[in-house]
Amino acid sequence: MKRIIPYAHGLLQEVVQDGDVAIDATCGNGHDTLLLSRLVGINGEVHSFDIQEQAITNTSQLLKENDVTNVQLHLDGHENVDKYLHDKAIRAAIFNLGYLPGEDHSIITKPETTIEAIQKIQDRLVTGGRIVLVIYHGHEGGREEKESVVSYCEALDQKHFEVTRYEFINQINLPPFVVAIEKRK
Repeated sequence: MKRIIPYAHGLLQEVVQDGDVAIDATCGNGHDTLLLSRLVGINGEVHSFDIQEQAITNTSQLLKENDVTNVQLHLDGHENVDKYLHDKAIRAAIFNLGYLPGEDHSIITKPETTIEAIQKIQDRLVTGGRIVLVIYHGHEGGREEKESVVSYCEALDQKHFEVTRYEFINQINLPPFVVAIEKRK
């Protein structure tokens, strides 16, 4: 059985190919950005977003250590994704909802901006493309975001999107879970 992050990464690895455009909507410490950069290859591009300078710094350092050149870092909220992509089609996006590990726990993702970002990305998602949401909800404000995002995803038209949920159900302390949206047509 896969842990949550390896499962989320596997969902991306199944669909992202060389030359694709991918989004890390919450770059945090840069691990998802690094994975996406390897998946899209030198012909692809990754746009990585965060509202915290520390997250951009952490990600930038990780990318330098790995000689990555196909990533554009944006010190901006993921709800502004459309300002940076112009007319580009997106193969995949990943969100880690919650707060930046090891930093200020009062700075969290918000349901309104997360849903706005999901909408903008799904409008540009190619057929077979995926949005992967890792939902951390065991913090103040996390329950509200979890409920809003899950409700939004449950309401997506099944003719156009398939939505799955992967979670552990016997763990204490509100473990994170994954929701994946795949565009059908």
